[in-house]
Amino acid sequence: MEVTSFDHVALWTDERDSLASLLTECLGMHVISRTDAFTLVGGDARQGKVTLFAAEGPREQGALEQIVVRVSALDTVRTRLDEAGHAVEESGTGLEVEGPGGVPLAVVERPGIGVVDLEGVVLRVPEPAETADGLVAMGLDRDAGRLHVDDREVVLRRGEPQEGERPLLNHLAFLVDSARDVEDEARSRGLEVEDVVDAPNTLAVFLRGPDGLRLEYVEHKPGFALE
Repeated sequence: MEVTSFDHVALWTDERDSLASLLTECLGMHVISRTDAFTLVGGDARQGKVTLFAAEGPREQGALEQIVVRVSALDTVRTRLDEAGHAVEESGTGLEVEGPGGVPLAVVERPGIGVVDLEGVVLRVPEPAETADGLVAMGLDRDAGRLHVDDREVVLRRGEPQEGERPLLNHLAFLVDSARDVEDEARSRGLEVEDVVDAPNTLAVFLRGPDGLRLEYVEHKPGFALE
């Protein structure tokens, strides 16, 4: 499976409008698309994004320890979060804030980037080494122990996720050149193909990865028109 980028993180949330407001007004993203079912937020439709699926709450944190967002100026984001009344904590690499609905966010500074973007995710899993092996087999790269897709990272930390019936994390989505090729390979390897979604702008294949992680492999169709 040839993965080219980390396209988005998708969440279940009962606070999608409030969470979208934090991501846009404080972090500098914008609403790319909003339907009755979900809100898609990002700095650019062709870069890393966050999808917020409307769901009943409260949600359980489960495997999701943090969504990490990169910005060009950390001080600006800190000021906006403070003014909006969000409790902000300093970390060794940037800022941490709990978003509406209990969504854990971290913000890191990457001077010179054109738009706010997705840095990656931190996941809590029982056996990080085994999970990493499974994700590498499903298209992620590993370099000196670092698990990544292009310049976006997936960090695995040891822990018991306690998913329950209402997890925050819906899925992780990776960009590919051909979703049909992924589907064919998955079926030939005996992997679970959960769904295939043919949308106006994208074609996506959903697989089950290690620890039950739901993984989307999404192809941008010619004329991909989101902004």
